Amino acid sequence: MAGGQDPKRYVFLLLPGYSLIGFSAALEALSLANRHPSGRTHYSWRILSEDGQPVPAYNGITVTADSGLTDLARDETLIVCAGENVGAVSTPRVLSWLRRETKRGGDYGALSSGAYTLALAGLIRGKRVTTHWEYRNALSELLPDVIVQDSIYAVDGRVFTTAGGAASMDLMLYRVHADYGPDVANWVADQMVYTDPREESHAQRRSLTGSGVRNSKLALILQIMENNIEDPLTPDEIAEVVGLSSRQIERLFNKYLNTSPKRYYLQMRLDKARDLLRQTSLPITEISVACGFRSSSHFSKCYRSSFGVSPSQEGAQNRLAWPPTQAPGRVQ
Repeated sequence: MAGGQDPKRYVFLLLPGYSLIGFSAALEALSLANRHPSGRTHYSWRILSEDGQPVPAYNGITVTADSGLTDLARDETLIVCAGENVGAVSTPRVLSWLRRETKRGGDYGALSSGAYTLALAGLIRGKRVTTHWEYRNALSELLPDVIVQDSIYAVDGRVFTTAGGAASMDLMLYRVHADYGPDVANWVADQMVYTDPREESHAQRRSLTGSGVRNSKLALILQIMENNIEDPLTPDEIAEVVGLSSRQIERLFNKYLNTSPKRYYLQMRLDKARDLLRQTSLPITEISVACGFRSSSHFSKCYRSSFGVSPSQEGAQNRLAWPPTQAPGRVQ
């Protein structure tokens, strides 16, 4: 379905440490749409930073901004691009600007950890969102009123979010399709040599991709484990759900993952705990409970055995700077 004659307008807000691949993939989709054989300019865009100065990505490459935090037009779509240290760069000035400008009625969204910034501004309460898997645990624990999906991108009304990286291409191709139909979207995908764009429901599948798992029963077991971190299931309970014996499950884990179900499940819980220690200011006791440990001493022992440091040392050395002056999601 074709839109009007005027180009669709986008604004990219770059926060220091943003993911260059996510931003580039999103911008490239718009750029290529303007090269469509129709000869029409489908999109225009501008790039903002908090102070109008060039913005370094996490890899040190710097992109020039067109201006600082200026007013948006009602027909402009805003995309927040973030990455490392998202809490520290989501300053009160940025959050205040986001609250004001999103009230104008345009679509807005985020790439990668930019969903954190939207959450801090109170802009995604009750919304279905996604973020890069590295930040998903912290977002879920800190913001129970946000529905965090394990998907490559999410669209809920005028709010859209993506896991970043290559998923930015999928999101933008979805938006190009909605704006101008399949002909333009497919042409852009071909130009990007991305001939099989993924749909919103496609999971990030971090653990499955990393292990190379292709067995459907084992994939189901891993998903069940991931869905039951806070209240871990017993081996017998898992076996009953998937219709296998405990011995059969042991053989699957040994064959595909070279470990036992018990060790894998424990490591999954410890990995979540490390994410929370690094990305939140939650007390260690709360993190322990959130990851299925009923004893803080047992949690500390397991953590040190796995990572070589205690939970308190991990938190002190690696935590992201989450703004302490404002509760996440609170609108002031």
